[in-house]
Amino acid sequence: MEDYGKDELKVPLLDQPLDGVAITVPEQKDKGSNKNVRTIKLKIGEIKCTSCATSVESVLDQLNGVERVVVSPLDGHAAVSYIPELVTAQNIKETIEAAGFPVDEFPEQEISVCRLRIKGMACTSCSESIERALLMTNGVKKAVVGLALEEAKVHFDPNITDIDQIVEAVEDAGFGADIISSGNDVNKVHLKLEGINSSEDANAVKFSLESALGVNHVEMDHAEHKVTVSYDPKLTGPRSLIQCIEKASAGPNNYQANLYVPPRRRETEQWQEIRTYRSQFFLSCLFSFPVFLFSMVLPMLHPYGNWLEYRIHNMLTLGMFLRWIFCTPVQFIVGRRFYIGSYHALRRKSANMDVLVALGTNAAYFYSVYIVIKAVTSDKFEGQDFFETSAMLISFILLGKYLEVLARGKTSDALAKLTELPPDTAHLLTLDTDGNVISEMDISTELIERGDIIKILPGEKVPVDGTVTDGQSHVNESMITGEAIPVAKKPGDKVIGGTMNENGCLLVKATHVGSETALSQIVQLVEAAQLARAPVQKLADQISKFFVPTVVIAAFITWLGWFIPGEAGLYPRHWIPKAMDGFELALQFGISVLVVACPCALGLATPTAVMVATGKGASQGVLIKGGNALEKAHKVKTVIFDKTGTLTIGKPVVVSAVLFSSFSMEEFCDIVNVAEANSEHPIAKAVVDHAKKLRHRMGSTTEQHITEAKDFEVHTGAGVSGTVGDRTVLVGNKRLMRDWNVTVEPEAEKYISENEQLARSCVLVAIDGRLAGAFAVTDPVKPEAKRVVAYLNSMGISVIMVTGDNWATAAAIAKEVGIEKVFAETDPMGKADRIKDLQGKGMTVAMVGDGINDSPALAAADVGMAIGAGTDVAIEAADIVLIKSNLEDVVTAIDLSRKTISRIRLNYVWALGYNILGMPIAAGVLYPFTGIRLPPWLAGACMAASSISVVCSSLLLQSYKKPLHVRD
Repeated sequence: MEDYGKDELKVPLLDQPLDGVAITVPEQKDKGSNKNVRTIKLKIGEIKCTSCATSVESVLDQLNGVERVVVSPLDGHAAVSYIPELVTAQNIKETIEAAGFPVDEFPEQEISVCRLRIKGMACTSCSESIERALLMTNGVKKAVVGLALEEAKVHFDPNITDIDQIVEAVEDAGFGADIISSGNDVNKVHLKLEGINSSEDANAVKFSLESALGVNHVEMDHAEHKVTVSYDPKLTGPRSLIQCIEKASAGPNNYQANLYVPPRRRETEQWQEIRTYRSQFFLSCLFSFPVFLFSMVLPMLHPYGNWLEYRIHNMLTLGMFLRWIFCTPVQFIVGRRFYIGSYHALRRKSANMDVLVALGTNAAYFYSVYIVIKAVTSDKFEGQDFFETSAMLISFILLGKYLEVLARGKTSDALAKLTELPPDTAHLLTLDTDGNVISEMDISTELIERGDIIKILPGEKVPVDGTVTDGQSHVNESMITGEAIPVAKKPGDKVIGGTMNENGCLLVKATHVGSETALSQIVQLVEAAQLARAPVQKLADQISKFFVPTVVIAAFITWLGWFIPGEAGLYPRHWIPKAMDGFELALQFGISVLVVACPCALGLATPTAVMVATGKGASQGVLIKGGNALEKAHKVKTVIFDKTGTLTIGKPVVVSAVLFSSFSMEEFCDIVNVAEANSEHPIAKAVVDHAKKLRHRMGSTTEQHITEAKDFEVHTGAGVSGTVGDRTVLVGNKRLMRDWNVTVEPEAEKYISENEQLARSCVLVAIDGRLAGAFAVTDPVKPEAKRVVAYLNSMGISVIMVTGDNWATAAAIAKEVGIEKVFAETDPMGKADRIKDLQGKGMTVAMVGDGINDSPALAAADVGMAIGAGTDVAIEAADIVLIKSNLEDVVTAIDLSRKTISRIRLNYVWALGYNILGMPIAAGVLYPFTGIRLPPWLAGACMAASSISVVCSSLLLQSYKKPLHVRD
């Protein structure tokens, strides 16, 4: 993980730039920083010189609302920053074309993204209804609603609609919605203001912030004296914003600001939902228990229950009256949520769980009211009420929902633990120009800015991503990478926020803060994955569309199937329980069918498993980008590995050195060090490192007087030459020796031949025209590579190596790790073509790579796996990112996918099993033979149990263990 994100994680995983735009927009202060400034990137045709570029820039500068324009005279790429309230992207395009320059590449829409927290979803039908409502909103291009995550991700055109209209669309569909984030406000800081005594003070602070460099948006809460600022971390930070507020102080008013951490909305809402269901359940029990007592317990206890038979008027008994009184609050106060949900569902021409519950409880309640009316008005009527059915049904459903939300909250535990990793405070150092510490102070981690020097003591967590500037230690990165062995850190090494410093004091320069840290990127990636639908979920979505109407029809048919034969005398009279008639028996069967068949569990089967699996994968160092990647990985039958940086470490290492002359090893090493010192080639650096280690190991105290080679020259593809002292030195391959007429003796030829068979390159050293010695250089195979290949084969997966390297090296590496099939000397597009050939034969292919040259292959593969220490381009092209660059995680990713899909299938068995078995029993199939029937309240308990069993089944994935473990 030391190389995690070469070049300092420059580009966030989730926010890559548009392809093909190769210009750099200079940073400058916003002219209208108090406005919402947006940037559009275009490709303008017929830009032939600087004059053309200047012409376009000048006409756009005249447009009201255009803030900044940069046009590249080389390729015609342009970046235009503008205020959408004053000018649109279409206006900009038309202005350029009016000036005589065609716009070749123009984004059809400027798409913004927002995430919403959705309240009130009960099943898949609810999430589909919200999606439909959002997609019908003008300007919305794409909407995904996650049932288990209770979130929606909406892509929309900000020129047509805005977030307020999107929230309104969700609310019109009968659900609650709160904004989690809008794509433009990634970095936010919340501040509590002091010294604000009037609206003028608040406006002064707001104006000061809006005028500050790097501020995108300011949201002021005048009542609470709080302000939320969205900013660009490249230009400013929380401490600078606090200083900006303090500088705005005028006259006697002294403004101050402190960091304000708002309560975590998701956690707060989760607890609120749990408390709501708990209180509703207890309230329901308060009224339902007496109903249960009066209808099922006391009548069995003679003579204690006899008083319930006391007739108040005509045939209306005291027991019936009490059951009615206690049931009514449950039906209309506690059960109000089912009426509201049903109303909104039916209004949008769909049906969900609320509709089934409302139908079932209303049928029982209003039939019971009919019985009460008949009893009051008749002195001979005898009938059985079902008030206990209605009350107990609602109580059991609320109990089920309470247990479900309690269990569902645990599905995102892994993600919650990741977000809690960074420490609350950090030690900020102030240094002078010589690097000496002037002062030290403890500040909140949220106040850290780029370039700050942070001191991390032993046993403390690293607050942000950064580079070690001083000190040595070991850092435990297991909480991010899953790697249990602490990693040594020295000056120049990268550290990751949230990891634990073990045994030494480190000074770290902050390079990435806020949403740019590796931890934030991981959390964003996992959240996006949890929101995405897995293809296997389509089954549940398809079923849910017609499920509820089918259940209603089945319940009606069940009622008719028992009522008509009963009236016609087609079954024995003794089948009907005492105090019931045929209509009542049929009604109970119908209500039981309505309730037992609720589709809640079906909708939870896939998303809960995906949530747990992606969270568990992230904590193990495997980032899975969504349900689609998770599902495809279990089908993989062929894994293709790149060689350099994937199967091998990717860094040349000298494995042996030999002398062919009378020079001592110390003198030989000194000469090589000086000759190669100016070379930037990776092999040259490996040779220098090895020569230095050799000299140090020999314990030589001889000082090296010559420090620089004269007449240094690089011979491309061959080596280097130069003069060290009074000696002419050549360091390179056989071609360089041949060009300088240096004879390669048979002893040296034998050494070269032996090493080439082992996939090693030989670096020859000639001094004054004679071969003096040689180094054998190799790119070592990763220690776990052979074990991984063997394990994949044992899983029934074939392994192939594709590399751009020569055949001899490729064959030697393949033989070492146990790969039988090799494609060598293959260019990047050739790798993608090989994958397509295999796919054409019906194989599901996974590609494992790390470099830019692997991106086409990663994108072409069914499942692309990027080594975490690789390039940003490779990481973006991949479906799965192996954070700690360990090949064992290839096995982990495929195995976790198989376990998850297996769990999802088991969840469907739980969900559909209840319905397939429960509906016939509820409909009374067993009753004629066994006398067993499913009362409606018991059907409600079964329905609740199905949802709980599915969530608990998904939670078992938390116990997942890797099949292969890192060994020392």
